[in-house]
Amino acid sequence: MRPMARVSKSSVTLEPANNNTISNNDGKTDRSRRWKLWLLLSLIVVAAVALVALPVFLIMPFKAQTPAGVEWSYRLRRWSPLATVIATLVFLALCLKLWRGARWWGRAAMPVLLLPLLAVTWFAQQNHFEWMFNPLPNAAYARAGEAGFVADNDMVMAVEINGEAVAYPVRQMAYHHIINDIVGGKPITATY
Repeated sequence: MRPMARVSKSSVTLEPANNNTISNNDGKTDRSRRWKLWLLLSLIVVAAVALVALPVFLIMPFKAQTPAGVEWSYRLRRWSPLATVIATLVFLALCLKLWRGARWWGRAAMPVLLLPLLAVTWFAQQNHFEWMFNPLPNAAYARAGEAGFVADNDMVMAVEINGEAVAYPVRQMAYHHIINDIVGGKPITATY
């Protein structure tokens, strides 16, 4: 028996004599699958960027911080190095899958999407909290009467050890959050 062909608006179906069907839906299934893979590529990039950026915003200097926000910030910071590497590997695997059938603009879009993913993968390996809250380098000191940058009503953190007293202006400590110093012959770390 000869195979019979059935033609409709959306598909061509060949029916061999043994009633097995071979169908071609004009590539709609393939296009739909490719569209979903492109959406997944974009979501991977957005999720990786959010995973690395969210801790920075949760624990930003000069902003009120909650215990839950600090906890989530450190949790996300701990997960982000491994998660961004996995996201990059999955992204590259999806790119390989999409590369063969991609048009020139799709192939050009892949490295463009890869760049922010590589950036956050590198950034996740860094200790950006250290960048945000770095100790005051080379702290300079002045006697109370000579400190023109401190007003009489400014808040200060004061420390006295073995008869030596120092004061750190809270306004300046709010930026650095930490200062390493030697007071009364003992090394101290003052934090705010």
